[in-house]
Amino acid sequence: MEAMAEYFGGSVFKYPPKASQISTKHANLRLPPSLQPLQFPSHVHANDISPMAKSVCDILARAPPGEIETALDATGIPANPILVEEVLKYSYNYPASAVKFFRWAGQKHKHSSIAWNLMVDLLGKNQAFEQMWDAMRSMKHEGALSMATFASVFSSYCSAGRVNEAVMSFDVMDQYGIQQDTEAVNLILSAICAEDMQTTSASEVYDGIKGKIPPDGDTFAILLEGWEKEGNVNKAKNTFGEMVVRLGWSLQYMSAYDAFLTTLVRGSHAEEAIKFLQVMKGKNCLPGLNFFSTALNILSKRDDSHNCILFWDIMVGSGLMPNLFMYNRMIGLLCNNGDTDNAFRLLDEMVFHGAFPDSLTYNLIFECLVKNKKVRQAAKFFVEMIKNELPPNHSNCSMAITMFFSGDDPETGVDIWNYMIDNRFLHLDESANALLLGLCALGRFSELKKFAEDVFDLRINIYESTREKLKEALYSAGRRSARDTYDFLSRRWRA
Repeated sequence: MEAMAEYFGGSVFKYPPKASQISTKHANLRLPPSLQPLQFPSHVHANDISPMAKSVCDILARAPPGEIETALDATGIPANPILVEEVLKYSYNYPASAVKFFRWAGQKHKHSSIAWNLMVDLLGKNQAFEQMWDAMRSMKHEGALSMATFASVFSSYCSAGRVNEAVMSFDVMDQYGIQQDTEAVNLILSAICAEDMQTTSASEVYDGIKGKIPPDGDTFAILLEGWEKEGNVNKAKNTFGEMVVRLGWSLQYMSAYDAFLTTLVRGSHAEEAIKFLQVMKGKNCLPGLNFFSTALNILSKRDDSHNCILFWDIMVGSGLMPNLFMYNRMIGLLCNNGDTDNAFRLLDEMVFHGAFPDSLTYNLIFECLVKNKKVRQAAKFFVEMIKNELPPNHSNCSMAITMFFSGDDPETGVDIWNYMIDNRFLHLDESANALLLGLCALGRFSELKKFAEDVFDLRINIYESTREKLKEALYSAGRRSARDTYDFLSRRWRA
């Protein structure tokens, strides 16, 4: 303890300590309960700390290290184990003062294992490694060392970029009475893989250990998640192949499967991922909805509708139920590629899977029909949208009116306009201009005058470009009705 009491240098680590979140970058790997004490809140708020602990922390932050013990004695605060643990959690920015406090409290009571682990973690995160090992020797004497202690050591060294020393720490575990078992292997691998572009180092460590200590599913999950993070498809294939040979197939290895398949999809090897999915389905080891959602998201961003459909059919064919968000994403992708047949197929089946279409679902399909000038289908679909009380949005309405007038179905174009008026749509400018231009193009001047009057009465903006087109068309028509209509429009515009 005397060595610990000396001031030590090194960078000051800002709370919360990165490496105390041991292996949490691997979301699917769950550490045993014995390692949880080093997992702190991700944010610190003033209300999270007790008044007594705050008073101690204020002393540690302000008093010179040489005056810490005197200042603490003057407070009369009882140094109970719970207080020590709480203070240490908030003292990573003041390592020298934290050591003084720890030594002062140790003179009054025996420290808990949690407090010892926090002290080791605090020293390691501030790269005071000599003092960290002093603390660990004291822990060994006190019988307080645990796997969690070495988990912190591994993580501290790796976060400092000193992977070799983390491995050396693993090598001496048994000298400190902690068994070098599969759990320990997973902790050292996880600490290495938590750092950027270090999975190769972790793989080399694994290769040197696997002959003595057998790996488990978590071992491979850590490595495969590392390869996924780095996007290394070839290494992921090798690791996955070894995993299958060593462990066979089991649903309990799903986190490893998810990481491997996601690596393939991200690495533009979707066809291979599909082949593996077919094998996994035969082994009753098909991934869950989360993987398929991730894969579809990746593929849809690449506009890869072909592979999306293949993934989708495997998912649905295996009894997994997509949610509304997934349906809309998939329907949107198909519509962007003009694949209305498959879009309608998904629309028809989604209700049977408990996902009820919403306004976005219908608008995606309606927009696709309009853009592809499928007049009859769009007219029929518009009726279905109104029946289901999921009408087109104002943007789709304006596009549809233009399409219907140019596609020999002006009646449906007028129906859309009337629906917008009857249901008090807020945005009418685009649709109104499309309607007037459509009527003018067909020479339906009496209707143009009638609808224009409504537009003026509603104070809807007629674009300057629309005015010019109407003026040119009406002038060149050479009909009395055209001149009458133009005279009416001119008076209203001037007014």
